Amino acid sequence: MSSLLVKIRTILNDFKDYLIPYKSVSDRFKVLENISDLKKYTQEQSAQVVQTTLYGYLKTRMGVQHVLMFEDKVFLESINIAKWNIYLTAIADLLLFCFSVLVERKNLKETDLVLKYYNEILDEEISNGLSKNDYDKYLEEFKQRLRAINWQNYHLEKPFYQSGEALFKWAPIADELKKFDKKIVLNSIKHKWNLVSSDFYKLVDRSKNF
Repeated sequence: MSSLLVKIRTILNDFKDYLIPYKSVSDRFKVLENISDLKKYTQEQSAQVVQTTLYGYLKTRMGVQHVLMFEDKVFLESINIAKWNIYLTAIADLLLFCFSVLVERKNLKETDLVLKYYNEILDEEISNGLSKNDYDKYLEEFKQRLRAINWQNYHLEKPFYQSGEALFKWAPIADELKKFDKKIVLNSIKHKWNLVSSDFYKLVDRSKNF
């Protein structure tokens, strides 16, 4: 593998163990043994969605030039900033979705665990390069979302809206080009989340420990 391809993979694969092919993630979680499984499930699924949609958008919009842009330090830093902002939003969306489904379908009572898990995920991501500013920012935003959430309905009401908006906002594409892409970008991440949510409903139905 060339040094350039290694560089591309490194910048987009900094989620380390969480960047796993979609099928591998789905196959790993045949059932939920306990509610703590949700933390690892959320990390792996969110990282996979973010990696594929962000890189896919960059590659599509920039064409063959996207390879050359990975030699640009400013562009690489822009990708890193985008990666964290989209990923932390995706984690929040998916955690809230999962807990909402379990509340509505399994009568889950321990909704206080959702904040604990999000906090623990942020703690773990510090070693992967998460900045203190992003840590504090997204923890506070998550707390605000919790104060307004309706657990029974959240999974039915555009649960992944914010991560879609984050992908569009933070993707390092010039605004004069990006303005033509919003529908395509949102549909791309919506498709990925539809796969995840469909699998999660089935996963919950198979899980008997709730």
